[in-house]
Amino acid sequence: MVIVNPKAGSGRGLKDWPVISNQMYNSGLKFTCVFTEHKFHAIELTVNAINKGYRHIVAVGGDGTIHEVVNGIFIQKAVPTTDIFLAVIPTGTGNDWIRMYGISTTYSEAVEALVQKRTVLQDVGRVEFFETRVPHERYMANVAGLGFDAVVNLKYNNLKDEGKYGKGLYLRSTFTTLLKFKNKHFEIKADGEPFYSGQVFSGAVGIGRYNGGGMQQTPNAAIDDGLLDLTIIRDISKLKVIRNFKMLYSGKIYTLPEVLFRQCRTIEIHTQPETRIEIDGEAVGTSPFKFSLVPQSIKVVVGSSFRM
Repeated sequence: MVIVNPKAGSGRGLKDWPVISNQMYNSGLKFTCVFTEHKFHAIELTVNAINKGYRHIVAVGGDGTIHEVVNGIFIQKAVPTTDIFLAVIPTGTGNDWIRMYGISTTYSEAVEALVQKRTVLQDVGRVEFFETRVPHERYMANVAGLGFDAVVNLKYNNLKDEGKYGKGLYLRSTFTTLLKFKNKHFEIKADGEPFYSGQVFSGAVGIGRYNGGGMQQTPNAAIDDGLLDLTIIRDISKLKVIRNFKMLYSGKIYTLPEVLFRQCRTIEIHTQPETRIEIDGEAVGTSPFKFSLVPQSIKVVVGSSFRM
């Protein structure tokens, strides 16, 4: 089952689908195709596909599409999640999740990965949060952002909803948010023990390493180590944020004295006042948050260049 997000990558999902489907046919792959029609539709389509007997799901889209498909795999109750093969042909803007797996943005190479069907088992995070004071739960395939990071993501998604696109849109959202952003007080427990209490600028919890179009806020994360990677940026001046912005892309964020790091299996976060969260690039809700782990629970089709 191929689930195509026609809006991914400023419409690239729809525009490039004839090329992608032709390459899939020429590679001898037999498939059924469905298109998403609205937000969260990929979750519903994934559940329906698995209930109909499909065990190979291909997401044609970006990180948001992958997030929805992963949640559909966990919502369904027909089979264990490890019975499902998840593959991706990337048509998104950031394409952060695929960076871990050597999945090419060249369609012919991405299709070749479907033919080879090399797989690994990945950990998945379970995230509890609130939306309009109602408790919610989502599954996280990559990275969740807290505080400043989540507010930037909300701004970015709002601009996209207004029809604005472009590679510089995320950076624009970052610096316009920075001017008005105020730190929040965080109370954090890791594996049930106090980890940090104080002012926080931004935070990230990762299964994967990349978010925000190549940023590395959890640069030590491993996909199958049974651990969540927690990064907290404490009170930091806005000038220092600007001066060290490139460090988010270099993987050297932990050299900053304001940055705390912890690997653990569970995380609990309370904030004052409440703060936002984004999961896999999707702005979803507010604090308090609880993170837990479902180890090696999803089967991912990787690229030919992937090495553990």
